Amino acid sequence: MNPVVSLVAVSVNAPGADLDSWCDRVRLMVKPRRFEHVLRVAQLASDIALANGIDPLRAYTAGILHDVARDLPDRELLRLAPPECPIDSAHPLALHGRAGRVLLERWGYGDAVVLEAVEDHTTGPRGPNGVAMAVYVADVSEPGRGVNDDIRGLALQDLEAALKLAVGSKVRYLRGRGIEVHPRTLRAFEALDLAE
Repeated sequence: MNPVVSLVAVSVNAPGADLDSWCDRVRLMVKPRRFEHVLRVAQLASDIALANGIDPLRAYTAGILHDVARDLPDRELLRLAPPECPIDSAHPLALHGRAGRVLLERWGYGDAVVLEAVEDHTTGPRGPNGVAMAVYVADVSEPGRGVNDDIRGLALQDLEAALKLAVGSKVRYLRGRGIEVHPRTLRAFEALDLAE
């Protein structure tokens, strides 16, 4: 059995686990290159949060946890987070944020702000959650991606403006290529008053 899948099946009682323990769990769940990305996102999310008056520890924690389900097989993503729309069925990778939240809840993780940030990092924040905003922007602009330096720089000065730029760019990019935009991303786009 794939060791990643077997870890998902284990019920872990960890309400008191510290950040190092959660970090170790994520390291076991993802490939080494993915974990390097996770660390960069966590650091950038913390820096963005600090620059914008948001709890940097929560942002760092959400950054560490955001991709916990990213390397799971499609069938496991679909099991943890049943599709809400045809895009989810056709592209199960889009479910890894929701699946990550479910997995973390099953393991006993309980910070609702961080859980929402994990869930929303793939499609965009659903509301005024500064931690979710910081993680979403950090995920699309962390230096290892080699893109979106402008979004990263802006986020360290004005997170809301950076979020608008990030979500708006994603929607325009997908539409420009004739790719259907996830309904959650469209709702985030409309909530930010970016609709054309």
